[in-house]
Amino acid sequence: MTFARIRSLAIVGALVVAALVFTLVAIGRDRQTHKPTASGCSTGVLANLRLPDEPKDIKVNVLNATDHKALAQAVASELRARKFNVGKVANEAKHVDGVAVLRYGPKEVGAAWVVRAYFLNEAKLEFDVKRTYDIVDVVLGQGYKQLASFTEMRQSLVQAGPADLPPGTCDAGAV
Repeated sequence: MTFARIRSLAIVGALVVAALVFTLVAIGRDRQTHKPTASGCSTGVLANLRLPDEPKDIKVNVLNATDHKALAQAVASELRARKFNVGKVANEAKHVDGVAVLRYGPKEVGAAWVVRAYFLNEAKLEFDVKRTYDIVDVVLGQGYKQLASFTEMRQSLVQAGPADLPPGTCDAGAV
């Protein structure tokens, strides 16, 4: 074997070893695959972090907290067109300044995460540990313009990452 071949094999071998070490270090430091843990999980409240597969699996109430007449009805129609299971459509007495407020309980953490993506992650999340029903209340605010398209929603969902575990709850999927 010539000196040039030996040198090239040594360089390739060093690169393979370096790539192997880099890969093992990256896998060892990866934190994305670890289950989220709840702080103060002694309450025994299980939160459903699973994102629903279809919008038809998400129940929503639409409430208008603006001065715009019939806004709740218009948004409810848009949500129905996107195959959401729309329940109550009404006006809210208290005004909301932002885009929207999403009120939800432990059973609908993942569903609220999906609904929030339709508001480009600008809706304020209000978690109530005492809510026992499986409905997300969408309270429309003064900053509301329109719902995101399917593509925009998916991009927002990716940017948001996995649903956050609310304080005082346990991940129902980890039990």
